[in-house]
Amino acid sequence: MGRRKKMVERVTTLMNEPTKIRNIGIVAHIDHGKTTLSDNLLAGAGMISKELAGRQLFMDSDEEEQARGITIDASNVSMVHSFDNEDYLINLIDTPGHVDFGGDVTRAMRAVDGAVVVVDAVEGTMPQTETVLRQALREHVRPVLFVNKVDRLINELQVDAQEMQVRLGKVIDHVNKLIKNMNPEKYKAGWRVDAAAGTVAFGSALYNWAISVPMMKKTGISFNDVYNYCKAGDMKTLAEKCPLHEAVLDMVIHFLPNPLDAQKGRVPVIWHGDAKSEIGESMTHANPDGDLAFMVTDISVDPHAGEVATGRLFSGSFSRGMEVYTSGTAKKSRVQQVGIFMGPERLEVEKIPAGNIAAVTGLKEAIVGSTVTTLDGMTPFESIRHVSEPVVTVAVEAKHTKDLPKLIEVLRQVAKEDPTLQITLDEETGEHLMAGMGELHLEVIAHRIQRDKNVEITTSKPIVVYRETIKKKIEPVEGKSPNRHNRFYIFVEPLDLEIVSAIKAGDVSMNMPELERRQKLIELGMEKDEAKGIVGIFNSNIFIDVTKGIQYLNETMELVLDGFEEVMRAGPLTREPVANLKCVLVDAKLHEDAIHRGPAQVIPASRQAIQAGMLMADDTLLEPYQKVFVQVPQLLMGGATKELQGRRGIILNMTTEGDLAIIEARVPVAEMFGFAGEIRSATEGRAMWSTEFGGFDIVPTSIQNEIVGQIRERKGLKKELPKASDYLSM
Repeated sequence: MGRRKKMVERVTTLMNEPTKIRNIGIVAHIDHGKTTLSDNLLAGAGMISKELAGRQLFMDSDEEEQARGITIDASNVSMVHSFDNEDYLINLIDTPGHVDFGGDVTRAMRAVDGAVVVVDAVEGTMPQTETVLRQALREHVRPVLFVNKVDRLINELQVDAQEMQVRLGKVIDHVNKLIKNMNPEKYKAGWRVDAAAGTVAFGSALYNWAISVPMMKKTGISFNDVYNYCKAGDMKTLAEKCPLHEAVLDMVIHFLPNPLDAQKGRVPVIWHGDAKSEIGESMTHANPDGDLAFMVTDISVDPHAGEVATGRLFSGSFSRGMEVYTSGTAKKSRVQQVGIFMGPERLEVEKIPAGNIAAVTGLKEAIVGSTVTTLDGMTPFESIRHVSEPVVTVAVEAKHTKDLPKLIEVLRQVAKEDPTLQITLDEETGEHLMAGMGELHLEVIAHRIQRDKNVEITTSKPIVVYRETIKKKIEPVEGKSPNRHNRFYIFVEPLDLEIVSAIKAGDVSMNMPELERRQKLIELGMEKDEAKGIVGIFNSNIFIDVTKGIQYLNETMELVLDGFEEVMRAGPLTREPVANLKCVLVDAKLHEDAIHRGPAQVIPASRQAIQAGMLMADDTLLEPYQKVFVQVPQLLMGGATKELQGRRGIILNMTTEGDLAIIEARVPVAEMFGFAGEIRSATEGRAMWSTEFGGFDIVPTSIQNEIVGQIRERKGLKKELPKASDYLSM
C-alpha cells in the first residue's frame, strides 16, 4: 500500500510540470506486439512483476480480450520513468490493432502527442500499420518506431547479421515512405524516423530487450552482440544489459514532444476558433489557470461511480465539484471525481492541470467527441473523424419481453461508449438495428451486452449496410406542401467526389468560418454562388440555397433542412442512408402567414421534392468494399486467388517475397461472410490475411434489382419499386 501511495504522490507532483509529461499512444497492426510491449514498459516502471510481463497482458483487462488474445478497447495508464536523473510522467494508451476496433485508435490519437509505432520485423509494415500511422499524422501526433520480434529474424528465418541489418533497414525505409506520402511537410520538418538519430529502437517485447543507437552508446552493446546473444538463445542476459523499457521510454522522452510544445502545433489543427482569443491562447500554452477546455475521447462505465469520461485536458484544471458546460447541451454538469487510470484501476486525485489525460465522473451529458468547458459558448473542438464507416448491421431483440425497457437503455449506453457503433430503431419492424465496423465488432458488443449489462439478447445474421446515391443531374422538381400554399423548387445532382473526400476528412464542415469553407469549396471546383449558398451538410451530402430575396425563407430554412436530413437518413429506393448528393434550392413560394408554413407543411414539401428528384436521377445503390491482404505460400496461391475471385473480388496486386505470395484484392463486404473458414480450407490453413475498409462502389447493374428487392422485402416495403410520381402531390 505504501508503494502505491508513493507512486500516486510521484505522479501528482509531475502532473504540474508540463515539460516533464509525455502523452503517448502505442499503435500497430494486429499481433505485432503492442500489449506485450506495454506490459514490459509497466514492469520497468515497477507497476507489475517482471516475471508476468508479456504474459499477464495487464492492459487487456477485459476477460474477452484475454480469451481472444486481442486488444478490443484502448486502455490508459500513467507511470513514472527516470531519464538523466530526472523523473518524467508518461501517460500511455495501448490501442487495438484489429480493423474492427480502429475507432478506438482514432479517438486515442486525439488525446496523445506522440505515438510509438510497433512493426513486426518478420511481417514488416502491414495495412493496419499504414492506417494507424495515417490517423496519427492527421492528428499531428509525432511517431517514433519500435521494430519488434527481431529474435524471430535470427532464430526462425535464420538470417545472418548482415541480412538482419538489411531487413531492418527496409522496415525503416518503408515507414519513412509512408510518412513522406501522408504528410510531406512534417517529413521535411524532421518527423522521419532515423536509427542513427535515435528515433528507432529494435528488440523483442516478449523477451524484454531493446536496443537503439543511444542505448548502444550507453551500454556498449553492438548489433553483433545482439545477434550473438539471440543466436545463443541467451535473451535473459540481453534483457539485463538492454532492458526494453529503458530503450523505449528514453526514446519517448528524448524525441516525443511535451504538452507545451505539442499543443502549439496541435490546437490549430483540432480547434477552429479564434487563436487570438483568451481560450485560444490558454490552450496553445497549456495554461492551468485558464478556462477549462477538455476533449472527451473515451467513455467507460465503472459499476460503482457510473460513467467515466476520459480525455485530454488542453487548458485549465479539473477539480471535484466544479460546474462545466458540455458542447451541444444547455445544462451544466457538476464534476464528481477526478482521477487517472492505472490500467483497469482508476485512482482519484485532487486536481489535474492542463496537458494531462484525465478521467472524470459526473459529466452525464458528455459523449465521445464532446468539448467540456467552463466557458459558455466556447467553439467546440473539431469532431473526431473515423477512417471507416459502419458497414455491417445486426437486428437486436431482447430474449424476454420484460427486458425490453432495459435493452433500450443499454443500447443507448453502448452507443455512447463506442461512437463507431450506430443504433437505430426500424420503425416499420420495431427492431433495434446495430451497425458496426465488421462481424467481430458486433459479436464483441453483443457478448458484452449479455455479460456486463445482464440483458439476454438474440441477434439476427449480419446484414450489409448499403448507401443510396444518384447517377445524373435533373431539372428542378416542385415539392408542394399538403395545403398547397408553399412550394419548393429543388434539383439534385451527384456531389463531386473530391468534395465528398474533403467532407469526410473534416476539411469542409458547417463548424468552420463561412469564408474559409467557401474558399475551400471554390478551390475544389464548386461554383462561387453555390459555395456561398451552403446551408447544411449531412454525412457526405450537402444542401445549397441559391435563391435571392425570398421573404420568410430564412425562418423556414431549418424545416427545409429537416426534410433534407430525413431523406438523407433513408433514401426513397431502399430506405438506406444516402451518400454523395448535392441538393440545390433554386426557388420557393411561401405563405405569408406563419401558421400556414409550419413543420407539417414545409417538411413534407422539401422531403418529397428530394425523394422524387432522386428517383428521376437514377437512384442507385453503393455497396461497401474491404481491401483484403493475403499472405500465402506460392504453391497454394491458386486456391487463394480463386477464393477471392469467386466472391466478386478484384485482384489489385500480387507480389512475391521469398516463397510467399502477397495478394492484395478488393472484395464487396456482402461476399466476405464466412471467408475465414473458406480461405483456410482453400490454402490448407496456411494463409495469413487481414482486411481494411475499402470505400464504397456502385452495385453492378446485373444484380442491383435483386439486392433492392431483398432489402425492400426485409424491411417490409412494397414489392413494386417506387416511382417519382408517388412522391409528387398532384
